[in-house]
Amino acid sequence: MTTTTGMPRTTLGDGLDTSLLGYGAMGLAQVYGAVDEDDALATLHHVVDVGIDLIDTADLYGAGSNERLVGRLLRDRRDDVTLATKFGIVSEDDTYSRMSARNDPAYVAEAADASLRRLGVDVIDLYYLHRRDPRVPVEDVVGAMAELVTAGKVRHLGLSEVTATELRAAQAVHPIAAVQSEWSLWSRDVERSVVPTAAELGVGFVPYSPLSRGLLTGKLTDADALAGDWRSNLERFRGSAFEANQALVAVVRGIAQERGATPAQVALAWLRHQGDALGLPVVPIPGSRRAARVDENLASLGLALDAEAVAALDELAGRVVGARSDQSNPDWVSATRE
Repeated sequence: MTTTTGMPRTTLGDGLDTSLLGYGAMGLAQVYGAVDEDDALATLHHVVDVGIDLIDTADLYGAGSNERLVGRLLRDRRDDVTLATKFGIVSEDDTYSRMSARNDPAYVAEAADASLRRLGVDVIDLYYLHRRDPRVPVEDVVGAMAELVTAGKVRHLGLSEVTATELRAAQAVHPIAAVQSEWSLWSRDVERSVVPTAAELGVGFVPYSPLSRGLLTGKLTDADALAGDWRSNLERFRGSAFEANQALVAVVRGIAQERGATPAQVALAWLRHQGDALGLPVVPIPGSRRAARVDENLASLGLALDAEAVAALDELAGRVVGARSDQSNPDWVSATRE
């Protein structure tokens, strides 16, 4: 299905209709350095103007400031946006260096009400549990989230970084529209069990960091330039690992050049290919601060990869140096709990 603007659309789980490409607003929350709020708002308006309607934020980003920014957009464009936000991570400061999961059912309603106030809306289209606290049964958390649907505060439920077992347990309590986890050319652990289970259950998949936090754009070539950037906490962005991974970026760049595309477009087209091959609705949410990058990512929808390109890209994940996440919390991503 496409809209009158030509934007391809898809249906995630639980009947949630959305554009085939989404937008991750986290990068507008000063996670990657200072942001001018008016410029950020202009980028959000451009996202909607070009037909991207799934906009993803979270209460964590900027300690709520990212939700307030998206709320400024929604004052004029609420009917044009499929609004997704998340709860379940609490941070001791705004550097994201000390975070923990909070999943107790009493907190669910409290967090949702706070997000609704910051966003300035009456209902959230897609409400995710951002991270699991394994000490709290997922059935209890989803049960509390389902009460929000009954109350008319939330339309659809989502889960982030869950295992296949957790997804099955959650689906038994209430229909799940989407799983959001990191998934890219370089981060494929979700393909072991979570992705096949989502496909089996009819749950959509929303990959975050589909461009490996910018590495797959081919624009990040200097690790020193990331000083003070949150990404400098991740192994892939430091020292010899960063240098080794640049050789893999070169492979993606070469494939892109042969096809008149950019590395980012190739990476996004590969994800779409994976979804098609698995019979799974996949809506990546790349983020960008600039309208030109939004347009570049959008153009990936017109790129089809041949078998030769897919084969060359498929083998890259096994050569990436460094874990995809901060390993200080062993429960932080699904792969560590499977």
